[in-house]
Amino acid sequence: MTKINTGGERGNAMATPRQIEIFRFPARKPYAIVYEQQMERRRAIERGEAGNALIIVEHDPVITLGRNFQASSLLHSPAFLEKAGVAVVNADRGGDATYHGPGQLVAYPILNLNEWTPSIKWYLRMLEDVIIAVLARYELRGERLEGYTGVWVGGAKVAAIGIGLHNWVTFHGIALNVDPDMAHFGMIVPCGIPDKPVTTMRALLRSPPPLDTVQDVFIEEFLRIFDCAPA
Repeated sequence: MTKINTGGERGNAMATPRQIEIFRFPARKPYAIVYEQQMERRRAIERGEAGNALIIVEHDPVITLGRNFQASSLLHSPAFLEKAGVAVVNADRGGDATYHGPGQLVAYPILNLNEWTPSIKWYLRMLEDVIIAVLARYELRGERLEGYTGVWVGGAKVAAIGIGLHNWVTFHGIALNVDPDMAHFGMIVPCGIPDKPVTTMRALLRSPPPLDTVQDVFIEEFLRIFDCAPA
């Protein structure tokens, strides 16, 4: 995992006291390894030993089962999925079954919301705002769908959000479908919503942007919308 600096403070007159360390994995990583790093950072923030962080990663294929998981959302047995090269893990986040894999931008903000607004609803809307802003950079109109969390384009879900919160410190996060293997989504009922399709930036654009470029854009929009600077 590489710590990056995307430009420092935004000028002396406009400097913000909120700072965030940004970490980017140069290669795909298993879900479990990144989860442990999230937990280490979250606990360090709670102890006052570390500051806010944003982890950007591309995962090996994995299906995560949130606290609201329904058995009907998993369309194959764990043994079948393991044989197909897709791990299955329980996740201490909200939501149902979600897929992560190559070609997907996954971001885990580890933030002390007391430095912003200690509100789950506010935080979810801010994450949606970041994704909507990223899509707008590619001339795509991201939307909210009443009653659901995440971001949609033309009635199809392009980004899922599932968060955890402990002592107002966030963990887990978002998954934006840039160019993933859509066959893997057929192994689950994504987010437990059977009547809503899933889409990708590849499907919405004539040609998909490189994942690392979308990661760059995501970091820029995250810093802007959360009004913070890289540490």
